Amino acid sequence: MKDKLKSLAMFVDRKIAAIKFLFVLSVLIFIFFELGRIFKGMSWENIKGSIAGQSPAAMLLLAVLGFVAVIPMLTYDFVVVSFLPAKYSRKYILRSGWITNTFTNIAGFGGFLGATLRANFYNRSSTKKQVVFAISKVALFLLSGLSVCCLFALIALFGFGVGDQFEQYSIWLFGGALYFPALLLLTHFRDSAFFKDLSFKKEIILVLGSTLEWGAAAGFFLLVGAMMGLSVDYTAVFILYVIASIIGVISMVPGGLGSFDVFMLIGLTNLGILDETGVVWLLFFRIFYYILPFIVGIVLFIHDTGRKINTFLDGIPEAILRKTAHGILTLFLYASGIVMLLESTVPNFAFGNSLIVKLYPYTFFFLNQISSVVFAFLLIGVARGIESKVKRAYWLTLIVLAIGIVNTLWRSFSPGMVVFLFVIMMIVFLSRKELYRNHFAYSFGKACFDSVLFVGSFVLYSIVGAVNSPQYTIHHAVPDALFFPSERVWLSGFLGLVFAALIVLLIYRYLSLGDSFEDKSFPEKRVRAVLEKYAGNETSHLAFLRDKRIFFFQHEGEDKLFFMYRKKADKLIIMGEPVGDRSFLRIAIANLMQKADCAGYQLVFYEINSAMTLTLHDLGFDFIKTGEEGYVKLSDFTLSGKKQRAQRALMNKFERQGYRFALIKPPFAHEEIQELKKISDSWLDSQEEKGFSLGFFDEYYLNQAPIAVIRDAQGQVVAFASLMPSGSKKILSIDLMRHLKEAPSGIMDKIFISLFEYGKENGYEYFNMGMAPLSNVGRSEYSFIEERAAHLIYEYGYHFYGFQGLRSYKNKYVTKWHSKYTAYRKRNSVLITMLQLASVVNQHAATGQSKRALMIAHFFK
Repeated sequence: MKDKLKSLAMFVDRKIAAIKFLFVLSVLIFIFFELGRIFKGMSWENIKGSIAGQSPAAMLLLAVLGFVAVIPMLTYDFVVVSFLPAKYSRKYILRSGWITNTFTNIAGFGGFLGATLRANFYNRSSTKKQVVFAISKVALFLLSGLSVCCLFALIALFGFGVGDQFEQYSIWLFGGALYFPALLLLTHFRDSAFFKDLSFKKEIILVLGSTLEWGAAAGFFLLVGAMMGLSVDYTAVFILYVIASIIGVISMVPGGLGSFDVFMLIGLTNLGILDETGVVWLLFFRIFYYILPFIVGIVLFIHDTGRKINTFLDGIPEAILRKTAHGILTLFLYASGIVMLLESTVPNFAFGNSLIVKLYPYTFFFLNQISSVVFAFLLIGVARGIESKVKRAYWLTLIVLAIGIVNTLWRSFSPGMVVFLFVIMMIVFLSRKELYRNHFAYSFGKACFDSVLFVGSFVLYSIVGAVNSPQYTIHHAVPDALFFPSERVWLSGFLGLVFAALIVLLIYRYLSLGDSFEDKSFPEKRVRAVLEKYAGNETSHLAFLRDKRIFFFQHEGEDKLFFMYRKKADKLIIMGEPVGDRSFLRIAIANLMQKADCAGYQLVFYEINSAMTLTLHDLGFDFIKTGEEGYVKLSDFTLSGKKQRAQRALMNKFERQGYRFALIKPPFAHEEIQELKKISDSWLDSQEEKGFSLGFFDEYYLNQAPIAVIRDAQGQVVAFASLMPSGSKKILSIDLMRHLKEAPSGIMDKIFISLFEYGKENGYEYFNMGMAPLSNVGRSEYSFIEERAAHLIYEYGYHFYGFQGLRSYKNKYVTKWHSKYTAYRKRNSVLITMLQLASVVNQHAATGQSKRALMIAHFFK
């Protein structure tokens, strides 16, 4: 007999999977036929009426309480991690627990799915055995709460005589009630290493958590019935719920789906509840307790899985998703705004266009024309902020969309529109990390686009108003596309346009706040400190013109480098090479790029050398050659020989006529400055000076360095040249070089040659002759198109600037020419960049800004 039992046990063990399958299959067949019998006699019209009869407030409350009823399940996950050596954050446990329990609710598969998910979430720094043991110990207590509910049901059934119609099913209650005592005996009286870390406190927590889980589920089921206004003995329904839950667990069907529902429908009929009402009751229970929490679990699971995939792929998927969402959002805002604007300004044209008619249902709906026009401009305004990736645009966009969504759903509610608008809000959320800039800077291209859009709207609307006026319509036929319902409607729309334009200006003003590159006072002490410690370069002295802003790069709180720049639209035009410790050059450029990008600006580097151009090319810049800078090697310079015969004769002539070279040092007396100014005014001949890359006559600037002067035989200054110190004896350079109109011809050569000799005597290596703009630019047939266009300016524009003559004059002395470049960000328009650069270089020198720029700046301040 013993051997037969052992053989039977082995057979069952081998065939356990098949036996389980057959059992579940038989249960499903029973459920299928039983549900068919129940549904056959139901009225679906009554079911539809019962669902429609529930108020939105009641549905919202049930949705909230359904989520609350799921919360006790999270107890299991906190106990699981207490058995493991690794530490997990509370946020991680809550997220993982929600995913695991809501998935198990829908498709438990006998606890296999929950165990698999927990093993995946909590395997960090733990062995496989530790994880399996922790999950298994918790799994033993999952039904302890149902067992406690069985005890309460038995007390109600036999102690108080409630639900006696279910007495025939008490065997299920007795069987379930025995589980909890048996579990306590197993864990306390079996000496096993498996239970050694299962303390009494953890048992209490698990039992309490399980009881709250099953109790909350049963309580929520009863609450659904109460919210539906059903008159029934809810204690009897509780007993029925517990019995149905036991049958659902034994059936091993995921979530008890079908077996639980069939038994509940049969039992509710015995309590006087119609089948149709019972179906609605169960439907609400499934939706709010199972499906909605499960949807949230799916979202969390996708997010968690996506985060792991994103980490594995170095953040590429997240970047693609963010950028895609950002692009879709920008397109949606612009398209919606433009469609609404067209619908409000030229309605007949808008509704006569098949494309606009197709797009219109995916925009927003407002009560009247004014509100539609205002909202259209609002959408376009925030679209510009979103497109420019400004952080402030995020909440502004959410507010604008929320207003539009509420108004649209109020006027035209439909499930499809709800889903569409929900997707839009999700896209806004997904694109939030793309919005990182602190400031909105208007580029030339953006300004042109928006000007065409806004000004074009006003012009078009004005034309529509004009052709619809009585004076015009009497003598002319109005095209159908431009026909307007009435003058009053047109006038309200025009007022809407004016009001909307003011709102858009405020939006742009709001987005433009927080500019970290705003104008500041000249930091003289900091500039001098860098120059004294690290010396300067050929352009560093231009800082004292005070017509440029200064950006300092600091390391460990100490100024290491500074850049000189001027703002132009969305560009920061950097003048020359950065000044300071060149060992920090690359990191300083990267730091400036990052800060400029956060403020919405693009960088343009003007008059930089080949080495820095290559560095910038590695950092994502394109470049164009803008000229050459000439250097005279002073040790090789001499007036001897046939080549310098003309210069030697010129110097001898000036010597005979009593012209003398001298170097005067600051500070200069007022009389000296006035004498120099007289020469400068004579040389300028009423022309306005330029700044930025060139010095201009300014008393403060001239007092920063010595000035070379040429005096005539009477001791009067007839010409001068201001020196540009670089902080070392390597390069001698000059900036302003001017003379009286009546000064003798060749006086400039006198200054140059005298300075060559001075530099040679004082140990300088080179003399910087300055730039020859566009020199040797675009000569090759393989040159960039932009460079060849610049060469065209060089060839045919000499009458305007004298480029060729400048190069020819300097070539008399120059030993070597060094190329100079302008570097700009890739994908930027070189044409617009060069126009903006030309605008900066040619601004008036008095303040470093044109009068128009000053007026605009004053208006916005």
